[in-house]
Amino acid sequence: ELQQKVEETELLKMELQMLETERVRLSLVEEKLMDVLQLLQQLRDLNISKRALGKILLSTLESCRDPQPGKAQLFEVLDTLQQELAACELLHKQPVEQAQGRRSLSNPLVISC
Repeated sequence: ELQQKVEETELLKMELQMLETERVRLSLVEEKLMDVLQLLQQLRDLNISKRALGKILLSTLESCRDPQPGKAQLFEVLDTLQQELAACELLHKQPVEQAQGRRSLSNPLVISC
């Protein structure tokens, strides 16, 4: 009976470790998604065309067509999309004061429809 309790304890420890690993992974995905949403909000405020956004998205999806081994596909797509959006010329052309003003908003991710 003692051996069974030890095995159950080890199994619970492994499950806890797996849950913690998943929590960290989800936290990283959430952070990356927030970055992408902030960039999209900034581009929307700069009136980027739907066509330009579509090209960025298609470019992202094309570059992530063949997933890299050892990297979660969802995170890879989000990471690539964030890089593509950050590289957008419109973001680099805006005045510094305007960019700083947007960062100081209490919730820059509120999107009005």
